[in-house]
Amino acid sequence: MATGTDIRTYHEGRWHEGDIAVIRASDHGAWLGTTVFDGARYAHGLAPDLDKHCARANASAEALMITPTVSTQEMVGIVREGLAACPKDAAIYIRPMYWALDGGPLGILPKEGATGFAVALEAIPMAPPDAATTLTTTRFRRPVMEDAVVNAKAGCLYPNNARMIAEARVKGFGNALAADALGNVAESASSNVFVVKDGEVFTPIPNGTFLAGITRARHIANLCADGVKVHEVTMSFADVHAADEVFLSGNMHKVTPVTTFDDTAYPIGPVTKRVREMYWDWAATAG
Repeated sequence: MATGTDIRTYHEGRWHEGDIAVIRASDHGAWLGTTVFDGARYAHGLAPDLDKHCARANASAEALMITPTVSTQEMVGIVREGLAACPKDAAIYIRPMYWALDGGPLGILPKEGATGFAVALEAIPMAPPDAATTLTTTRFRRPVMEDAVVNAKAGCLYPNNARMIAEARVKGFGNALAADALGNVAESASSNVFVVKDGEVFTPIPNGTFLAGITRARHIANLCADGVKVHEVTMSFADVHAADEVFLSGNMHKVTPVTTFDDTAYPIGPVTKRVREMYWDWAATAG
């Protein structure tokens, strides 16, 4: 079952109405999980950083040894062609995807040049500004490069995220705040994390255990341009408890305020609100 509604699918050179079948039972991606995707957003008539998301889809494919078959520029053009048929006031989740079709040596290594490609456009509303979440710790951790392909937005990484969320929900929270292999804060189960302390902003330094997101980078750039000090640091869970504000950063909703981390409560504060405002101001300027 799809997450969104009003789905359009690009596959084999053209757009199709609906959520069509694109993958076969014996495709390498279905059998051995060699799938990658990226997510961009269309909202308020804008598709911020679309080129960066398409470029990352190609980089993720290369990380999983799947041969990219569509250039970034071509992918942007395909997406914009699909968006042209969507209502101007729609909020659309944009998902370009690759998967390996055939196996190479031992059947495990993807066969070079044997690649499936599709783009799905799904109507998914943007969350309202006051739609917050709550966080708790999880016993599951983010893997390192030696254990998993953490430098890709790969489907095979998400079962680990799913069990983090399942554990959090059992505990009565909306999301989980995960540690890296050393026990430092990495990210939530779905997105990057920022904390605010005394008017300055802190976020975990990228250390190869999580993707430093495109939206994360945009928030950092906007904050710095606004004169706010941003620190990429090794962060402990105690640092999060001591924060004045906490928010998550991801493509789906751009900014998600956090109101609780275990037994610590936070307001939806002025910096969190300002980050959201700056993001859409930038997006309107960028076109």
